[in-house]
Amino acid sequence: MAEPKNEEFLDDIELAEDEEYADDMMEIDDEALELDELRAERDELKDRFMRALADAENARKRSEKDRREAENYGGSKLARDMLPVYDNMKRALESITEEQREVSGAVLEGVELTMRELLNVFKKHGIEVIAPEVGDTFDPQHHQAMFEAPVPGTKAGEIIQVAAEGFMLHDRLLRPAQVGVSSMPAS
Repeated sequence: MAEPKNEEFLDDIELAEDEEYADDMMEIDDEALELDELRAERDELKDRFMRALADAENARKRSEKDRREAENYGGSKLARDMLPVYDNMKRALESITEEQREVSGAVLEGVELTMRELLNVFKKHGIEVIAPEVGDTFDPQHHQAMFEAPVPGTKAGEIIQVAAEGFMLHDRLLRPAQVGVSSMPAS
């Protein structure tokens, strides 16, 4: 009978191959883990970058809007303070009699020119007069009811008297027109 061959050296080779394979697998696992960590870090940085870009764009849009609003409405306080000047000049011009016009014609002409110039400045800066007429329908968006009274021949909600004109600054109400409104019940 033949003697069994000593295959110990083959066992050693297999053991060495298994160890080398395990080391390779551990190395691959470490590389895969490191690659996954790098991908996660990349994704996080990309997300932060996109958010920063969006924040910058929103800030740019907000500052542009603020700049436009400041340009259009920045003088609203001054404009509001100028409205009594307009009201007083208008009352002065409306109260002049023909006799006074003959005596002080040049002064009155100067006041009228000043009033026209004030209206031109208002127009230049986007201020428009709201001038309701008697008989118009009351609009709470542009008018302020100072009183209500039942006036025959009118319908409820009709303007029966204009106490003061209103003003718009571009698309914003600067001062509502002050009006009296009919409260005549429907018959």
